[in-house]
Amino acid sequence: MAHTLLNSHNPLNSSDPGAALLLSQQAPSFLSQSASQPGLPSLLASSHEKPEQWATYEQVLFACLRTGDDKSAHLCLDQLTQRFGASNERVMGLRGMYQEAIAEDTATLENILLEYEKILSENPVNVPILKRRVAILRSMSRHADAISALVEFLEAFPTDAEAWCELADLYQSQGMGSQAIFCLEEALLIAPNSWNLNARLGELQYISAVSSPSEPQETQRLLASSVRRFCRSVELCDDYLRGFYGLILASSRLLGSLSPTKSSANGSGKSGDELPPTEILERLNNLATRKLEDILKSRSSNIRKWQESQGELIAAQELLDRRDDL
Repeated sequence: MAHTLLNSHNPLNSSDPGAALLLSQQAPSFLSQSASQPGLPSLLASSHEKPEQWATYEQVLFACLRTGDDKSAHLCLDQLTQRFGASNERVMGLRGMYQEAIAEDTATLENILLEYEKILSENPVNVPILKRRVAILRSMSRHADAISALVEFLEAFPTDAEAWCELADLYQSQGMGSQAIFCLEEALLIAPNSWNLNARLGELQYISAVSSPSEPQETQRLLASSVRRFCRSVELCDDYLRGFYGLILASSRLLGSLSPTKSSANGSGKSGDELPPTEILERLNNLATRKLEDILKSRSSNIRKWQESQGELIAAQELLDRRDDL
């Protein structure tokens, strides 16, 4: 069962809500099978233990929490606690996540937060609890406190790319686009070959360019940088739908802001700030359009891929339908 749950075509590897539901539906049989093995914790702690087994428990726990199956989630947590102990930092973080999920009111969340503070007073570098503290502050709409907590966390752990991404998302949710862009740039220093981070940075730069009033040159600079980020994302992953989607948007917007005679000479003179020539932008736009059409055709004919990314595929088709109006 563990192997089945962990194979590359399983919903375990997807964040899609439907995939989480399917995984949680398998939880009772998975837990039943595990419980039927005598002396499970001691057996799996032996030299024959497979780490994948515990990765499965974690993922089933996450899926059950997402779908409201608190009973199965608690059983998964029990097995992890028996195996690794209640004082294990990762287990403490999972327990906190479970308690947050079943909390019925703000008062309960406040009590959980106080428990986190108590744990951190004893061990200030308990990373899972530090992250749960940020999560619970955000869930309580205490965004300023969550940002402060993340800034403190990153001062101690500056190479945590996940934390930089979370801070970027928090800043963006508060309308602080430039700070969000800075955070994603820091994340990319840690994971430069992450195509989804490159695309996300391109998205933030595009949003900042079209939503914030600024000088035309600054808008064009942001759009040019956005185009480069989307190009990098599809260079790293040549069938990345979001990358090609963003490349169409950013290149179309930048083309619309340029006069026919403008070229890279209109940039600031720095290689990273130069505007791409119109001819290059048009070629990129056409290439992205063709690739997006190919991706749509391929995935729409595959039931599994359609189910996994239905929302993105519909949005991509809508973009292609209105491409002439961009």
